[in-house]
Amino acid sequence: MARGKMSRERVLDAALVLADEVGVAGLSMRKLGAALGVEAMTIYYYVPNKDAVLDGLVERVMTGTFTVDPQAGWRALLRDFATSFRNELRRHPGVLQLVATRPVATPGALRTLEAAVAVLREAGFGLRESFHVLNTVAMFTTGHCLAEVDPPGVEPGAAPELDSEEFPNVAAAIADGLGTPADHQARFDLALDALTEGFASIKAPRA
Repeated sequence: MARGKMSRERVLDAALVLADEVGVAGLSMRKLGAALGVEAMTIYYYVPNKDAVLDGLVERVMTGTFTVDPQAGWRALLRDFATSFRNELRRHPGVLQLVATRPVATPGALRTLEAAVAVLREAGFGLRESFHVLNTVAMFTTGHCLAEVDPPGVEPGAAPELDSEEFPNVAAAIADGLGTPADHQARFDLALDALTEGFASIKAPRA
């Protein structure tokens, strides 16, 4: 691949595909170069080091399909962010552990954060409260996906055999669909609604 056809975006696209195949632990600049058809050193024209690649992956998953709409209102903002973030994590399970442990650091991700905080502050949240609200939604979404999605190379474990007489409620819930994709969606919606209502109770009323 000629250097002129390369870009930071293409490097991150390839890194995301590779991470989904081998996990972040298996991601290297050499493997990334091979995936792009270039020498590893060529990549450094577009990202300075592997840390920059990892930061870019966090940015891509957290903000890749999410745009702050200042007119949508703070409740819609939180739901749009959580839904977009969850969808991206489900599409790219290879970066789940990375996102769970690596803070937002790139200018692109910080610009999205700045815009989201501005919406929350306009709605009546305090400065630090606004960051706490967004961080709580991000942590909830990440934790939900960690329980929902298997990382690359990990096979889901077999469901335990239950004695329905000893554990009647657990057995009945499983028979009713507990742990299915539809149940994951219902649990996500329920918890996000509860979080939003809780946030509304701490928001200062508009003058």
